[in-house]
Amino acid sequence: MSESAENFTWLISNFVAEVPGVEHAVVVSSDGLLLTASRDFPEEHAEQLAAIASGLQSLADGTARMFGKGDAEQLILRMRRGFLFVMSISDGSSLAVLTSGDADMKIVAYQMTLLVENAGHVLTPQLRSELREVIAR
Repeated sequence: MSESAENFTWLISNFVAEVPGVEHAVVVSSDGLLLTASRDFPEEHAEQLAAIASGLQSLADGTARMFGKGDAEQLILRMRRGFLFVMSISDGSSLAVLTSGDADMKIVAYQMTLLVENAGHVLTPQLRSELREVIAR
C-alpha cells in the first residue's frame, strides 16, 4: 500500500479513536464499494455499512434534486442505541460513522466536517483505485 493510502486509512482509524462516542467509520465510493474502514471493524460489517451508506446517500441526493434543495451534505439516522452519520466527501464518495447512544451529535458532526474538509481532497481517483484493490485482496 502506498504512503497516501496508509495515511488515509490511518486518518479514519484515528478519527474513531479520538472522537468520543464514535465506534466505527467507513469510506465508501460513489458506486457503493468499501474503500477503507476503521481498525477493528469486521470486514463483513464494513461492507454492509458501505452498502447501506451508499443507498442512503443516493436516496438523499435524489430527494434533494427532486425538491431543488441543492446537494445532500449530511444524513443522521437516530437509532435506539446509537447514530449513523453519512457525509459526502467528494465526487459521490461518503464517510459513514457509527456511534454509541451517548455520543454528542454536535461534536461528531463537527469532527466529521473537519475530517472531510481537511482530508477529502486526498481522495483522488488514483487513491480510490488503490484502496479498492487493497480491500479486494
